[in-house]
Amino acid sequence: MVKKSLISLVALLVLFPAMAFAEDPSAGTLNMGLNALWVMLAAILVLLMQGGFILLETGSTRMKNAGHVAGKTIFTVGLCSLIYWAVGYGIAFGGEGNSFIGWGDFFLNPAKASVDNGLPTTIFFMFQLAFAAVSLSIAWGGFAERAKLSVYLIFTVLFTALIYPVISHWIWGGGFLAKDGAQDFAGSTVVHLTGALAAFAGTVLLKPRIGKFNKDGSANEILGHNQVFTALSVLILWVGWFGFNAGSTVAIGDGFFGYVAFNTQLGAAGGAVAALLISWAVMGKADIGTTLNGALAGLVAITASCAFVDPWAAVVIGLVAGVLVFFSARFFEKIKVDDPIFAMSVHGAAGIWGTLANGIFATQELADKVAVGRGGLIDTGSWHQLWVQLESVVICGAYVLVVSFVLLGIMKFVMGLRVTEEQEIAGLDLSEHGNYGYPEQLKKASQNIQA
Repeated sequence: MVKKSLISLVALLVLFPAMAFAEDPSAGTLNMGLNALWVMLAAILVLLMQGGFILLETGSTRMKNAGHVAGKTIFTVGLCSLIYWAVGYGIAFGGEGNSFIGWGDFFLNPAKASVDNGLPTTIFFMFQLAFAAVSLSIAWGGFAERAKLSVYLIFTVLFTALIYPVISHWIWGGGFLAKDGAQDFAGSTVVHLTGALAAFAGTVLLKPRIGKFNKDGSANEILGHNQVFTALSVLILWVGWFGFNAGSTVAIGDGFFGYVAFNTQLGAAGGAVAALLISWAVMGKADIGTTLNGALAGLVAITASCAFVDPWAAVVIGLVAGVLVFFSARFFEKIKVDDPIFAMSVHGAAGIWGTLANGIFATQELADKVAVGRGGLIDTGSWHQLWVQLESVVICGAYVLVVSFVLLGIMKFVMGLRVTEEQEIAGLDLSEHGNYGYPEQLKKASQNIQA
């Protein structure tokens, strides 16, 4: 009896899909459902990358700021979601816009949305929101350990409404760079360079952390408090990146998302290996932090080109990114820019390289498949696509940098950006939230004061 019941159950599970779709034999309906499921899964993976950013920034900074880093990340993702729903999505994808700005679909009502890309509007919104939140989290790297909590609140609103969605529209929303054929499959420029340049504006206006630089200009190393957190963050981000890149196919189709994931893995691997080797060669030691940054730089660089290049090129792109992030970090420190989580190097320098790399390595066959732009210099012998890629980097970079400096400059004049010296020394956990992320540290400090 039990055996017959098990056989019946298995038969029902096997036949259920056919029964479910028997009433609607349309292959299009089935494909739409599978595509929607895939993109929703990808959106969840990208949103879970916020866990990676929490651990990355926490592990790369000092213990006295750990709770602040974790809490403000959750808070800003929540606020970003509301602003993107109200304004950001409409500026990026509103159907009544032009080549420079989207318009419409504010306070998005999925039943009345204008975007029609074969996906339910709710799922497309969730996917794009997750990308906006990642770019915002990258920007926070330049603010770490010294910005007021109120700055995070106000700049979240401004970044999500006026900076990120404009760049998104230009390249992904049918803007003028999209019409020029700019290739940025999953956001080396749209997401990473945008976040990095906002971080640069923030760190310049905030100025270095107390104790980072000496009077003679030499730098002191301010070590993060937990390298295991940092390593785990890279792994979480690495896994989430498959939602980031492979999910940007927004379709299951012929399985092309697997090719994108394949190139993504090769780019990340190249970045990690190259960064370890270059740090070993230059410093005499294989630096763990550099290796972790190299993996992330490889991921950032391959993000623009994962759908446009052959596998060997993905490896080269990752290798170059791993070397580039090492020297970029040293450069920024030399010019006295205090970048606690290396946002400008990992996401900025590698984002520029990844975007330009399409102009060198993209193949005409893959450009035709994705239906964006042309083949690069090696495949076609033409400089056209490299010029288009350079155009997108320069124009987007200039917009983000200027607007970020203006907005943050106004905020600095009106309300100030930085906590007081006493608050910074005490740590943002205590000064902004009234407790440490590691409560036993507060108890220990109190005991020392009493003693």
